[in-house]
Amino acid sequence: MKKSMLALLLTAFTAGFLIQFPASVVAGPTEDVQTAMQLLKSKAATLGVASINGKEEVAGKILPTLNFGSTKMNNNFALVDEVQKEAGGTATIFVKNGDEFVRVTTNVKKDDGSRAIGTVLDPKGKAIAAIAKGEGYLGEADILGKPYVTDYEPIRDANSNIIGIYYVGYLKK
Repeated sequence: MKKSMLALLLTAFTAGFLIQFPASVVAGPTEDVQTAMQLLKSKAATLGVASINGKEEVAGKILPTLNFGSTKMNNNFALVDEVQKEAGGTATIFVKNGDEFVRVTTNVKKDDGSRAIGTVLDPKGKAIAAIAKGEGYLGEADILGKPYVTDYEPIRDANSNIIGIYYVGYLKK
């Protein structure tokens, strides 16, 4: 009798806990990251096909201008901030510039509190190695000196060329 009463109390407690906290709080970091990535990619897709249209200055660097449809991403924080508002974490769009990928819009913050636009994806990291093979990377990464659980996916133009990277991540606790 004691075991069944204990099991009933444990079940009631667990059910009460899950009712109080939404699924996103209970979900693990990998699930959160995958959900945020789907949100970022779907919002970008509603804007249109990814393309490069000219060049523009971002944080003092002249970079290719990445667009989704007619919406320019360089220095435009609406998309990444929408994703952060809806899913938490951080979001970034990188553009390919030669052999580098540079943040053209992000809500990742530098130590001084400013957005980390114009900064480069770690050229020796696991994410860039996966992107170079045309694959995504889901796992831990160091972002400007801080540990994150991340997802990186290639951004492709109408000809399937990789022209940028989608990124979402959550600071590790």
